[in-house]
Order: sequence, then C-alpha cells, then structure tokens
Amino acid sequence: MAKAAANASPASFESALSELETIVKSLEAGQNGLALEESLTAYQRGMTLLRYCQDALAAAEQKIQILEKDALRDFTPASEE
Repeated sequence: MAKAAANASPASFESALSELETIVKSLEAGQNGLALEESLTAYQRGMTLLRYCQDALAAAEQKIQILEKDALRDFTPASEE
C-alpha cells in the first residue's frame, strides 16, 4: 500500500467502509504473506478509515437529534467547532 493511498481521504462513508472491510479481511486472513511493513501500513490505513467512519456516524447522529427536536438549523459537525 503506497503512502499516498494510506493518507488519501475517502470519497464517501460507503467507500471508506468498503475499503476498511477489505483491509480487515486481508489482515484476518493473513493474506498471502504480507510483509510486516505492509501489514503495519494496512493497519494504519484501517485506523484512519475507522476514525473517518466513526466521525461520519457521529455527525449523522447529531443531525438526527437536531431533526428529532424539531429545531431545524444549520448543522456544524463537532469536529469543525
């Protein structure tokens, strides 16, 4: 996995989740003797994707809470405050 790919932002929640699932499956399967450095890079990318997905879900949950309170207003994610 190239360093540029390891640092690239996902296009969407769905693409991040799909990439994360692929990484987890390959690491769990011990796919074809990945070198230690490749495994560590894949793990690091997985953690980045996990944080991205968690942040996206937290933002969606906050937006839903706003909508449920019938207090429609501009939404600013907690990470941008």
